[in-house]
Amino acid sequence: AEMALFSQQAKEVDIIITTAQIPGKPAPVLITADMVHSMAPGSVIVDLAAEQGGNCELTQPGQRVMENGVTILGYTDLVSRMASQSSQLYASNLRHLINDLCPEKDGTLTLDFDDQVVRAITVVHEGEVTWPPPPIETTPVSTATTPPATNDPKVAVEDRPTSHSLVGLVITALLILGVGSVTPPAFMAHFTVFVLSIFIGWQVIWNVTPALHTPLMSVTNAISGIIVVGALLQIDSTSSLVVILAAVSVLVASINVAGGFLVTQKMLAMFKKEH
Repeated sequence: AEMALFSQQAKEVDIIITTAQIPGKPAPVLITADMVHSMAPGSVIVDLAAEQGGNCELTQPGQRVMENGVTILGYTDLVSRMASQSSQLYASNLRHLINDLCPEKDGTLTLDFDDQVVRAITVVHEGEVTWPPPPIETTPVSTATTPPATNDPKVAVEDRPTSHSLVGLVITALLILGVGSVTPPAFMAHFTVFVLSIFIGWQVIWNVTPALHTPLMSVTNAISGIIVVGALLQIDSTSSLVVILAAVSVLVASINVAGGFLVTQKMLAMFKKEH
């Protein structure tokens, strides 16, 4: 399973750095020749275990090898090759330290004990031993406190959204009755289903944990495939406008359905264990 994972990763990455070594034994081969051949041209393998044979099957200790467009570095003296970069990094740190100690750039040391770096490196100042430095004061992170529980039944009743739901339901019913008094029965039936679907959908989403909103919405998008069925029933209409709207509905709903299933599959894959 481990080698299969390495083989899959070799096809996707451009740089591989290997470090596996066993004291007193040859380094294990983790990157085979087939894996090297599967890598994209221009890729690089840095084998830090080259001194003990290398983790790559094609590594040649002490040499740089080109294989199928892939560069394999098997240098055994990388430490000595990094002397220039190490000196540059060290010199850069010293330069920044001197800039802090001599802000006026006149050669006069200015010890600012409010500077944590300067205070930490000062051992003796004006005849007094200043080592060790005082501990650095840190601001404690405030922890969120939970509100105290209450046994007051009035507060518990006010926190419940039941009253708001009832008010919304009553207002919706009054609106349906008002619209129904001036519209034909056929329209009223469809309008009632439309309003109830909105109300039920709102209740379902409202009571779901926010962490599950994405997979839930992806599933509901897939359910919207009923739009495709409705559009197909209208696509043979004699009205050109109806045919155009039906065709657009089929296209948009198909994209919505495919996207819903795709998002759901990706979300579920995040919770699957790899065997």
